[in-house]
Amino acid sequence: MASSRKPTTKLAAFMSPLPLLALLFLSGALEAVVGASNDTSAAGASYTCSSGSMFLASQSVFSLDRYGARGDGRHDDTRALARAWKAACASPRPAVVLVPNGRRYLLKVVTLRGPCKSTVTVTVKGTLVASPNRADWSDRDRRLWIVFRSVNKLTLDGGGTIDGNGHKWWPHSCKINKALPCKEAPTALSFHYCTNLKVDNLKIVNSQQIHMSVEDCANVQLAKLSITSPGTSPNTDGIHITRSKDVWVTNCKIKTGDDCISIEDGTHKLHVSNVICGPGHGISIGSLGDDDSRAKVSGITIDSIHLHGTTNGARIKTYQGGSGYAKDITFQNMIMYNVKNPIIIDQNYCDKARPCREQRSAVQISNVVFKNIRGTTVTKDAIKMSCSKNVPCQGITLQNIDLKMQGGKGITESTCQNAKWRKYGSVVPQPCTSIYKGTVGLLLEFLLSSHSWSSW
Repeated sequence: MASSRKPTTKLAAFMSPLPLLALLFLSGALEAVVGASNDTSAAGASYTCSSGSMFLASQSVFSLDRYGARGDGRHDDTRALARAWKAACASPRPAVVLVPNGRRYLLKVVTLRGPCKSTVTVTVKGTLVASPNRADWSDRDRRLWIVFRSVNKLTLDGGGTIDGNGHKWWPHSCKINKALPCKEAPTALSFHYCTNLKVDNLKIVNSQQIHMSVEDCANVQLAKLSITSPGTSPNTDGIHITRSKDVWVTNCKIKTGDDCISIEDGTHKLHVSNVICGPGHGISIGSLGDDDSRAKVSGITIDSIHLHGTTNGARIKTYQGGSGYAKDITFQNMIMYNVKNPIIIDQNYCDKARPCREQRSAVQISNVVFKNIRGTTVTKDAIKMSCSKNVPCQGITLQNIDLKMQGGKGITESTCQNAKWRKYGSVVPQPCTSIYKGTVGLLLEFLLSSHSWSSW
């Protein structure tokens, strides 16, 4: 006959399911943490906690520290990152490359290539900092620093920092020292041929040149980015987009020495919203058509933007001699604070050492809307449309514009050349009247206040 005695109190507690599960979990977690700190093999750990962050149990975590990184900001950690990436990219299940918090990982040029077996997330908690030695870059790779190439379903996040150490590069720019030859400098973070890309919640600071470049990519989401460098830093575009489609940029703060966002050839279906910009050169489409090239840009929406003290606001710029098109573009819901050129189309743009020669061909600009734009300007010409005599701008719409001089110091004006436009609602300054004088000018202003098409 079986005994009816119950286990003692201590034994009963030990055998109860909940503490037993807790003990097993604690044991597994400790084993994973110990393994993570001691193991430097290529295998990724499958623990759930690291550096205060929670990862899914189904993910393999590849911490830089496990691959020989020092994280002291002095020793070269490039190989450690490359090894961690290689292991993560080869993982058959979703992988995380972890840049631990509170550390500075010094990097030279590094290209992290796909395709990968599964999805990869690079979680930057600490700082990736560029080598301060410019000699670490050869002429062949001067344009690059951290590059992700041919990766599908890549995510970068974590709230950490990517520091380009640009102070070492800017004094050597021909924009700063006119006596020096013009040479390229590295882009801090580049994405080439990536699809289903997501970059979220990162700080990119003091890039050597462009902060982030998206090239030949599709289905891209860039969100909650803080991009910062001094207003005097040369060619430090915030986000550069070219030959890419289906791109969303949202909730970003960009303060740089060049365009906050530059939109180049081959960009289609781009939506930018809720961006704070300044200092910098504003939001620019172009320059297009450089060196007699053909450009194609379409389906661009720039929405809900605040610009502070920028050189330009909403800008389209093209070189003479180019071909192709920039069409179906909307700039809307923009607030400008002391912007030099709030609305500008320039088909005679030239950023060359020598003056650009006059040419007959040009990139066709058409179906462009400037809508719900208000604020202040530091120059009288609040609206400038300088278009090609041979390829004039077509279908320019101005709707609900209110641009006044900073501090009420005078009346704003507008200038137009070879632009076919119309207006809706109130537009201040009245479009294209500053080139007319006297009674004829007043008559033209009256005529232009209708909704009919106009061309001057």
